[in-house]
Amino acid sequence: MAGVGDRVAGAPRAAATDRRGGGRSVADIDAWIPAYVALGSNLDDPARQVSRAFEALGGLPRSRLVLRSPRYRSRPFGPVEQPDFVNAAAGLLTQLDPPAFLGALKALESELGRATPVVRWGPRRIDLDLLVHGSAQLDGPTLTLPHAGIAERAFVLVPLADIAPDLVVPGRGRVRALLRALDTPTLERIDP
Repeated sequence: MAGVGDRVAGAPRAAATDRRGGGRSVADIDAWIPAYVALGSNLDDPARQVSRAFEALGGLPRSRLVLRSPRYRSRPFGPVEQPDFVNAAAGLLTQLDPPAFLGALKALESELGRATPVVRWGPRRIDLDLLVHGSAQLDGPTLTLPHAGIAERAFVLVPLADIAPDLVVPGRGRVRALLRALDTPTLERIDP
């Protein structure tokens, strides 16, 4: 993985005991797991909305934002007429399990002003999708990991390849290989 791993230089380390008085030992401290999130917006100054989301991701509980991709402009996905999107990807280290991490992302979307879309794949102020959480492979009613559409969406793979080209998407392969398998992506990079 490029940049984020199970053990990363600079990741918070546990002391021999918790200084808050809990007396927890090093063995009691949860592991830091890499997680990757796709960001997207096409309403209310989308580039600004994605920047706001990056800042908010830095404040997630028991998590640390360690990588952020450039922002890209892309054509909307799906059948709905709507403005172009601005997309990006973030790499985090987290101690939250996948359902808790997803819950934190959904709460963050609400805080950032996301309303429930009127139609599927419709316009939105902010969209935060959990793409990969460590090596987790889940297929449930509220959470699928890795994200179901990750291998078919250039607007996800292009920014993800900027921060983690060698990331192994569980059950799918490396990000750079998934991107090569797509038709030439038509995204416009908007960050230098």
